[in-house]
Amino acid sequence: MLITAVAALALSASGALAQGAGTPMKITLNFLAAAPNAGFMLAKQMGLYEKAGINLTIEEGKGSGTTAQMVATGQTDIGFADAPAAMQLRTKGAPVKIIAPVLQTNGFAIIALEESGIASPKDLVGKKVAVQPGTAQTTLLDAILASNQIDKGKVDIINIDPGAFVGALLEKKVDAILGGADFHSIQIRERGFKVRDLLYRDVGVPTVGLSIIARDDRIKADADLYKKFVEASLQGWDAARKNPDAAADAVVAQFPSVKKAQVLAQFEVVNKLLCAPGATSLGKVPEANWSKSFELLTQYLGLPKDKPISDYYTVELLPASAPACP
Repeated sequence: MLITAVAALALSASGALAQGAGTPMKITLNFLAAAPNAGFMLAKQMGLYEKAGINLTIEEGKGSGTTAQMVATGQTDIGFADAPAAMQLRTKGAPVKIIAPVLQTNGFAIIALEESGIASPKDLVGKKVAVQPGTAQTTLLDAILASNQIDKGKVDIINIDPGAFVGALLEKKVDAILGGADFHSIQIRERGFKVRDLLYRDVGVPTVGLSIIARDDRIKADADLYKKFVEASLQGWDAARKNPDAAADAVVAQFPSVKKAQVLAQFEVVNKLLCAPGATSLGKVPEANWSKSFELLTQYLGLPKDKPISDYYTVELLPASAPACP
């Protein structure tokens, strides 16, 4: 009887511990751990997910398209991916929905050395611009040129291998490159060069950026769980934007191969993307931006027009008291 009682007590204790650990969830990031996804690591370190009853596992990703596919096939509970990647997958029948845009605008940019004199898209006329074929940055160049009334034939567009991308600009083989302000620009600045970033969002192409995504059926099965995840995540992102140093420490603590200095440098860009112009709170993109994103994606990235933009995202899981935008 004593043995039975002890065994029962042990089982009761282990059950309590399991319950205390929270509901297991896994998020797959857009790519490697860095500033653009640091808010999740800080939220976990702060115990925000645990407080919400979630036992979260964070894993690095291999690109937004792959992450969105993993969400669609049920290999992960939550994904962090570029909104256009999730939207394009949904058009193919995948039950993937955007539940909270974290980076409300993309980090794409026309990148040039300050000494080049390129200060606006119109300055690209007669200049050599390096692009990587197949990327969203390259595809959306047509939108930038159209928005700024620039004849594409007057811009010398050069396809360059990704490995030689940054080098081509530094060696002045080209006048500008189309890349990520939170990636390529950081590499250039680390080498001691002064850079000017013309963010796509500021030159007519404010497509929605990295977003929290999930499967329709999982959201429906436990909407409250996903609401708690979103709320904890946005609190983590609020803390991260206010204290990038703590966020960088959280990233390094959970992914030791990451360099803190690089994460901090990336935050200079990331903090500009967390709130779109006119946004009132984290995670909630102004409707005008959604409409513009839909217009650009249908015109330039082949997104079909058979469904309204509202089919691709929901605001129902956003907390009523989400952290305010500045």
